[in-house]
Amino acid sequence: MTIQADASFEVLPFTRTCRHIWEDGDHVLIGVSPGNSYFSSERISSLSRWATTRFAQVDFVYADLHVDRMFAAFGYTREHAEKRATKEIKAVRRRILKGVEESGSPGAEIRVRALSEFQTNPVYQLLHRRVLHFLETDDEFRKGCEEMALHFVGSKLPEGESITDAQLQVCFDYMAAELPFFIDTPSILDVPSSVAAYHLKMPMTDVLFARGGGLRATRNQAYAVVRPEMAEMTHSNPNQTNSNQANPSTHVNKNKNVNTAPTEGTVDERRAA
Repeated sequence: MTIQADASFEVLPFTRTCRHIWEDGDHVLIGVSPGNSYFSSERISSLSRWATTRFAQVDFVYADLHVDRMFAAFGYTREHAEKRATKEIKAVRRRILKGVEESGSPGAEIRVRALSEFQTNPVYQLLHRRVLHFLETDDEFRKGCEEMALHFVGSKLPEGESITDAQLQVCFDYMAAELPFFIDTPSILDVPSSVAAYHLKMPMTDVLFARGGGLRATRNQAYAVVRPEMAEMTHSNPNQTNSNQANPSTHVNKNKNVNTAPTEGTVDERRAA
């Protein structure tokens, strides 16, 4: 199978093991957050076409837990926060379903589910408890979560103000609901192996995939940055800067070839997962 020219993405597996899992093509999970303008229905459509040409199974999972608390923590009244969260969650679901439908991909190959649907899954429950435990007991893990929180909500803080303990706790709860899928999606969804795909390298990637101890991703769990090729990004947004597009380590073209180049330390310089 080939990667369609209209769904051309750069793929940057984080380690050699992540690359091998990507090459296996068993499963990819694409997480989508409410209110993230990157995930337009057009982008979802392109991702769907790309994913179904490369993976046997595809899951889109969108965040719907603690969204109202996030809005409340950053200035909304409780009533407004609940209304805004409901609106954003419905909107993101509509965009995903529209994008999947317009991609023309067979519906049986793509599942769209809310994060809350996994709260009764016993594997998810166990992993969630482990995340909360390590937040309390592992300084390196907690520091990574703090960096991740600031990465995503720093722009919401008034100039000169630091994040409060209450705001940080809400961020932790929001992230703790998502992190099980970066640790062991295969066990949650009963697939041989899985790639968690996102368009940015997140601060938690090193903690889960590169360190030698503590809470780590399982050996059949991969992480990869998946983002539109430079030409497509420039075409879709002529004002796009190159700040988030530099130093690709793996480039996937429409013939599914993989070329390795340095990035933030080469794969061989990192600890393989």
